[in-house]
Amino acid sequence: MAYEQKNYDHLVGMNGFGDVALKNHFTLYGGYVKNVNTIIESLKTLKANSPEYNELKRRFGWEWDGMRMHEFYFGNLTKNPKELDKKSKLFKAIESQFGSYDKWVEDYKATGMIRGAGWALLTQDRVNGNLMNHWVGEHDKGQLCDQNILVAMDVWEHVYTTDYGIKRADYINAFVNNIDWKEVEKRIL
Repeated sequence: MAYEQKNYDHLVGMNGFGDVALKNHFTLYGGYVKNVNTIIESLKTLKANSPEYNELKRRFGWEWDGMRMHEFYFGNLTKNPKELDKKSKLFKAIESQFGSYDKWVEDYKATGMIRGAGWALLTQDRVNGNLMNHWVGEHDKGQLCDQNILVAMDVWEHVYTTDYGIKRADYINAFVNNIDWKEVEKRIL
């Protein structure tokens, strides 16, 4: 079964995100979807444990995580942002574990400012329910096991340099201001 690229055109015109940058990003995401499908098909034709088979198996994590991380990312953005409901389970968990919503935002933004290309994530531990912000340097390296991704922020340079140059902090502010909290609330366990 082939994976299909999801359409995120509804985000075009989002405040703080240029249309060219968004459309380029959608194209990049489409490349991950295409490569996931290509690898799946190629593996069917290769002998198990051959060098080619092994290398494609290794590469699959990069392409798969690139596809899914972008789906989390685009899925947690909106052109019509609303504040996180202070009565929600998510807001209460953030307040409980970070001390306040503002402290969470401060820590999340600081996570996004870590030098290098990668992802800033708010995740929930599937074992004990704890929330944490953490950094993933590459799609397939640095993912913490058994974490439920709640908020995913792409901080690879291709995301923000068209609109912000090297001013990553300005992009991070725009991202945080466009989080679709209704969608994120659906992700909490």
